Amino acid sequence: MAYAQAAAVLALVTACAAPVTAPPFSPSPAAVATLRPASFATIPGWRADDQRDGWEAFLRSCAALSSQPAWGEVCTEASALAPAESEAVRRFFVSRFTPYQVVNPGGSEHGLITGYFEPLLRGSRTASGPYRYPLYGVPDDLLVVDLSEVYPELRHLRLRGRIEGRRVVPYHSRVEIESGRARLEGREILWVDDPLDLFFLQVQGSGRVQLDTGETVHVGYADQNGHPYTSIGRTLVERGELTAEEASMQGIRAWAARSPGKVAEQLGQNASYVFFRELPASGPGPLGTLGVPLTAGRSLAVDARSIPLGAPVFLATTWPRSAEPLQRLMLAQDTGGAIKGGVRADVFWGFGAEAGELAGRMREQGRLWVLLPRGYPPDAIQTSGR
Repeated sequence: MAYAQAAAVLALVTACAAPVTAPPFSPSPAAVATLRPASFATIPGWRADDQRDGWEAFLRSCAALSSQPAWGEVCTEASALAPAESEAVRRFFVSRFTPYQVVNPGGSEHGLITGYFEPLLRGSRTASGPYRYPLYGVPDDLLVVDLSEVYPELRHLRLRGRIEGRRVVPYHSRVEIESGRARLEGREILWVDDPLDLFFLQVQGSGRVQLDTGETVHVGYADQNGHPYTSIGRTLVERGELTAEEASMQGIRAWAARSPGKVAEQLGQNASYVFFRELPASGPGPLGTLGVPLTAGRSLAVDARSIPLGAPVFLATTWPRSAEPLQRLMLAQDTGGAIKGGVRADVFWGFGAEAGELAGRMREQGRLWVLLPRGYPPDAIQTSGR
C-alpha cells in the first residue's frame, strides 16, 4: 500500500483518536513508543505502593478484556481472589505479569504527566436567563470514516468530516460551531451559564451539571469534530498573557476574570469541539474509552498507540507542584485528544473541587511501566473499548 495515498486521505479530513472500539495493539511503524523489557526490582516505589487501592480498577479492566486470549486466564484468576493485604496483590502481579518500560522514540524515559477530573457546572434544560451556552449532542451530519481495513497503518485513527456535494471535508471548527455555521438546531442537551466552564468540560470529557430544578445530570463524551486539540495555556504563554508557571486551569481562570473581552477569541484558538451524551445518574464513575467506570487516583488516560488499553501501568512522577514522589499502580482505561506520545499520561483525580485543584495544577515529568500477562509480548496484546 502506498503511504502517499493514506496521506492524501488525511489531508481531506483531520484525524483524531477517539473513544471507539480500539484495534489490535502492536508496536508498528505507527507506534509512538518502544516497550522495553524491565524488572519489577527496577520500578521505583513498586514495593511501597498499597496496590489494594488499584485492585477494583484492575477488575474493571478485566470486565472489558477477559474475552481476549492474553487476558482470559489472568482475569479469571483475579476474579476469584479477594486479597486482604497489599503484598498479596503485589505477588499476583509479579507472578502473572511482565513489566515493560515505555520509552520515547528518541530514547527518553521521561514525559509529561497531567491530570483531569469530573467538574460540576450550573445549567438548565432550556435556554433561559444566564443559561445561554449549549452542550450539543452528536450532529446528524458528522461523518466518521474508518479506513483501517484498507490502510492498516491508520487503525488507531478515526476520521471526522462532513459531506459537501461529493466531497468529504473537515467538520466545522469550534469557531464555526459557536457562530452557528453547523447544523446543530435541536441537538442541544443542556444549557450552562459559563462558556469557560463549558470549555473545561470539553477538555475533561465528562462531568455533572446541577440544573436550576435541583436535578443533577451526568454527561460524557459522545464524539468530537475531528480537529486537533490546541492547548489554551500554551497559546496564552506564547502571547505573553501568562507565564509558564501560571498556565494551569486555575491560572487560565484568573486570566479570564481579568480579561473577559478576550476569552471568546482565545478559546477559539482550540478548533477541537466535543459533543456529549447524557449518562445514567447512578454509577461508580464516568466511563473511559475502555468502556468501564474510571477510578479516582487509579485510572490513567494514555495514547493507545503506545500503551494497550486496559493494561496495568505503574506511574512514577511527583504530586502536583511538589517534589513529593507519586508512585503507584494505575490502569490505562481512557484516552484524550491532548494525550499524544509515548511517555504521556493523564491522571483521573475524580469529582469535585479537591480533584479539580489537583488536576488543574498537575504538569509533572514522569516515567511509565506497562504490565502485560506473562507469555504475551506487546505485539500479541489487543485492546478493546466502547
